[in-house]
This record gives sequence, structure tokens and C-alpha cells, in this order.
Amino acid sequence: MEVKNQVSLAQYNSFSISVNTPLFAEVTTSLALQEVLKDPRFKEALILGGGSNILLLQDLSRPVIKISIPGIRIIAENEQTAIVSAGAGVVWHDLVMWCIVNNLGGIENLSLIPGLVGAAPIQNIGAYGVELSDVFHNVIGIGRKTGDSKIFDAEECNFGYRDSIFKNELKDEYVITTLRLSLTKINHQLHLDYGGISKTLDEMGVTAPTIDDVAKAVIRIRSAKLPDPSKLGNAGSFFKNPVVLTSKAVQIAKEFPDMPAYTVDENFTKIPAGWLIEQAGFKGKVFGNVGMHKNQALVLVNYGDATGTELWEHAQRVMDAVLAKFDIDLEPEVNLIN
Repeated sequence: MEVKNQVSLAQYNSFSISVNTPLFAEVTTSLALQEVLKDPRFKEALILGGGSNILLLQDLSRPVIKISIPGIRIIAENEQTAIVSAGAGVVWHDLVMWCIVNNLGGIENLSLIPGLVGAAPIQNIGAYGVELSDVFHNVIGIGRKTGDSKIFDAEECNFGYRDSIFKNELKDEYVITTLRLSLTKINHQLHLDYGGISKTLDEMGVTAPTIDDVAKAVIRIRSAKLPDPSKLGNAGSFFKNPVVLTSKAVQIAKEFPDMPAYTVDENFTKIPAGWLIEQAGFKGKVFGNVGMHKNQALVLVNYGDATGTELWEHAQRVMDAVLAKFDIDLEPEVNLIN
């Protein structure tokens, strides 16, 4: 483990924002993480994974610990299921592809989500009708104050929509080092009724889809809608899809009959934030170096050398417009760091 001084984080965040940290350490093992957490210089450090779910607003006054713990393996299995263990530093999409190659089903709908494995349970990542919590087994974290290792099961994680205990009661208390998922080996349950997957499979000429086919369909959909962060700075979906009272959704649908909506339960309905933003007039509209992407209004884009402050100001502009038009508060999915 090497400790570096005055490091630019431009290559470590998907918005490609050039801000500096006074002290930087990258760890590839749990033991190295425990050691750096003992170092008083890193007491208030920012824990950084893939940098795909953060917006850096300014130069940091605190150090950064970059988590790069590798490894994917099956640790237990029977005829029906397998428990897959992955290091926090594994690229999430690489884990999805590894599972598909090994005919392990459950996360194919989560293909091409940016970021690393370690952030997945914190955010309870989800896409196309599937959430991480659907296949979650447990997670291993190291206490930032104690250095002790602890296993958290699903109940302890208190998962919600893009939410977990690690964003609330235990925020900044633990660093995740390992994620374990319970995946199917046979009789895979396919989720095809969300986000145009069935239509895309039809266009692909697939009549009896496999988990590989579903992954390819999702990749096709996401690639058509979402910009590549390596070419155009972004953090994927910037806002959560708001969940509103069904009565409110019905009211909006009277004025906008084509409004897409998804039933959560008998009382609540989810409305795509991208649709709300598009109706507010921001899809593809550029303000200086920032804007919402032309193919997916949910994606905030750095078109040039925008600062984190410029990006956040535009996000607030969009939030204000949606609130004024629909009386709906958009909530950022991306974490603001200053």
C-alpha cells in the first residue's frame, strides 16, 4: 500500500471532475484496509469505490482511501443455488458477466450498471424491475473506528428503494469489503416486463430467452440511452424515480395520458424521473458545460470542464422546474461530496 500526497481525483470519478485530495491510499486487501484505518492521518477519510455515484463539489480537505479489493468465487452451492462472493473492488458489470458465463441467474437485469461491487449494497442498486436485495445473501464490512470485521445479513441491512442502513444509521461507520449473492443455477426466474426488455428481445429475434439474452437486451437498451462515462462525464441516473401517492399519479395522468407509471403497492406508484424531467423541457438542453442527456433525461452530463458546483446548480434547476410543474420533489441518487 502506497500513500500519495496531493492527488487529482479526475480519473477516480465518472464525472471526470478535477479536484484534489491531500492524501491518497489504495487498498487491495482487507488487511491493508484495516492497517490504513489505524493511521490517524486517515481518520476522516473519504472511502472511494468506482466514483460513479458521487459528485465532487470542491477540492477535499480530507484524505481518500480507494477500495480495490479483487476476486470472484463460489463459496457454497447445492443443486438449485450458488453463493457467489465478490471483492468490493470488482467492477459490477464484470461480476454480472462472470455470473452469466457460469450460468448463475438473478442479476442479469443489472447489466452495465456503472461502479464497483462495494457500492452495490449501500445503494441497493436496481434496474429493469430487479434490485440487489432480491439476490442478496450477506455483506462483510470493517468498522472504521474499531477495525473489526462484521457480517450483515439482509434484515440487518434494512434495504429500501436505493437505500440501506449504510446510507442512514451506519453511514460512514463501515467499509464494505465483500459482497455475497444467492443466485440460481437452474429454473432462472426472468424479469422481462420492465423497461422494454420484452420488446428488445423480440427485435433480437429471441423467442425463448436465457439469462444471457436478457443481459444482452439490457446492455442494448442501456447503451442506446446512456452515455459512456469514459467519453462523456456522467454518473448514470442522477435522480431517484419518485414514488408518489397513486391518487396523485392518477391526477397527473389525466393531463398526461401517456405518462409511464409502475405500481408499487395499493397506495403508491412510481413515476420515471426521466419522463418528468423531459416534460419540464430539459432533455438534451445544454447550459454551458452541463445538461441532461439527449437520449435519457435522467442523466446529468459534464459536456466540458464543468465544476461540481456547476453540475449541482443545474441539478437544482431541474429539481425546481419539476417541482413547479408537477409538485413532485426529485431526490438525487448521487452522493454530494464537499
